[in-house]
Amino acid sequence: MAVASDVEAGMNGETMTLVRANLHRVDVDARQMLFHVPSSGLFELDGASREVLALLDCHEHLSSATLHEHLAARYGRDALQEAVGELRALDIIATSGHEARLNPQPRPVRNFPLTTVVLNVNTGCNLSCTYCYKADLTTPARGRKMASATAIAAIEMLLRESPGQPRYNVVFFGGEPLSNMDLIRDVVAYCEPRFAALGAEVDFTLTTNATLLTEALVDWFNAHRFGLTVSMDGPKPLHDRNRLTVGGQGSYDVVRRKVEMLLARYTARPVGCRVTLTRGVTDVEQIFEHLHGELGFHEVGFGPVTSGDIASFNLPPDELAEVFAGLKRLGRRYLEHALRGRKFGFGNMHQLLTDMHEGNKKLLPCGAGVALLAVDHEGGLNLCHRFTGSNMPRFGNVADGIDRPRLAAFIEQRLDRSDTGCQTCRIRNICSGGCYHESYAKYGDAAHPSYHYCDLLRDWVDFGIDVYARISAAAPGFFAAQLTPRRRA
Repeated sequence: MAVASDVEAGMNGETMTLVRANLHRVDVDARQMLFHVPSSGLFELDGASREVLALLDCHEHLSSATLHEHLAARYGRDALQEAVGELRALDIIATSGHEARLNPQPRPVRNFPLTTVVLNVNTGCNLSCTYCYKADLTTPARGRKMASATAIAAIEMLLRESPGQPRYNVVFFGGEPLSNMDLIRDVVAYCEPRFAALGAEVDFTLTTNATLLTEALVDWFNAHRFGLTVSMDGPKPLHDRNRLTVGGQGSYDVVRRKVEMLLARYTARPVGCRVTLTRGVTDVEQIFEHLHGELGFHEVGFGPVTSGDIASFNLPPDELAEVFAGLKRLGRRYLEHALRGRKFGFGNMHQLLTDMHEGNKKLLPCGAGVALLAVDHEGGLNLCHRFTGSNMPRFGNVADGIDRPRLAAFIEQRLDRSDTGCQTCRIRNICSGGCYHESYAKYGDAAHPSYHYCDLLRDWVDFGIDVYARISAAAPGFFAAQLTPRRRA
């Protein structure tokens, strides 16, 4: 990694400075891991690099002469040159001739490489979950269904705005999307030959409360290889606390019956479960054991509510800390399974390790507005599915396409980390300021970073570094055998 001319320049009289915002160190037993913030890469520090950094910790500025005085006898000049050169190449050490960068210079946004369109097929839902964030949600009788013509126009908008992609995704959302199966069937029948003619693949996904599933529907989804996710909150007392029918009854019994039928019958792809954690619902281990261990969901992911529109459901600080403690306990079980080469369907841990393994560095928190847009029942383009029906202005419509100047201005605002808490944060390329909708709900501004649980997220990433390092050392084949296949699924 070291370039000879650079190395010599750094070792011949120039003063070195540690760029603290670009590195984070985590001790894993006797090993010290370097989390490289700009790339989200993870490295084990050798002795020379470790001591160079330790020496720089004690000196605001360090000359090469001082470095040699302390370390040359132990490591030799060549080893020190190599260590300094690698750290300079990573922008961890800066010199007067090598200015390190913290964040990419924000550039004007010109392109929107859309690959995903989310169709809000019906605002109506046969459940009335107490914590639901959907501003446009209503009862089945009052639901505003998307017309097939609007959905087809959304598909054509996707192809027109972002032609030539090898793979596209069509997501069906609601309300309860199964309450508009006529549209879903129409869209699939249109998309399969349309995308095949372009030489592109199309993937269909759907999130459902499961209550309207039938054997015939499951077989149809199987034939078209849908990616299915079920919203379920755990055992009966926890699920029925918030996930109620329109008439106010608990929905657990019917959901469990439908889920058992689905998991026994569906073979095309693994089925996941999404859990919403609200005030008073913090026992993630109990929930996971029920959904994964007892019911048999392939993977379970948890979404803590921290800034929803209904404040009474937001997790207070003490309960949010309890949730993260539970997530770490599940993470240790994930580690135990991984060291034995076995999968463990804990979605949050899987995603964190995937980001580290692939070196994912996110300039934005998600693909919303760049790779993904959500279409409401009227054909308006929204930042994501959470914003349909909200007061946030739309970014165009399916007929006229993206309002590029307006969307570009929003994305550019979020890309610019200057004068924000994200500018030097060590997880800035993993969190990237947090969910747009959480920011909108808490601050009234989707471009405002979410600061309210930064410390917990930083601790969670440190935990992930520890887990990743232990798997890498003891069972490196796990990533190819389990992580990558699950990513593809």
